[in-house]
Amino acid sequence: MTTSPTRFSRPRFALMVLIGVYPLITALLYVIMPLTDGWTIWQRTLLIAPLMVSAMIWGLIPTVQRLFRGFLNPAVR
Repeated sequence: MTTSPTRFSRPRFALMVLIGVYPLITALLYVIMPLTDGWTIWQRTLLIAPLMVSAMIWGLIPTVQRLFRGFLNPAVR
């Protein structure tokens, strides 16, 4: 059995991560905003950024790569 070579598609990966990041950051903002009422924007960002990065590195990106492996690695023609 022969398999055709594949090539990782960065534009497709970026699109899939964007689709995952949007609801994630929106949910984080809905949770964090009421808890940080009166905080300046830099303080909220300081709280949200590590949460977002952690969720992306250990959750979102591995999940996108696993679920969309075929879409992200199309066959080379």
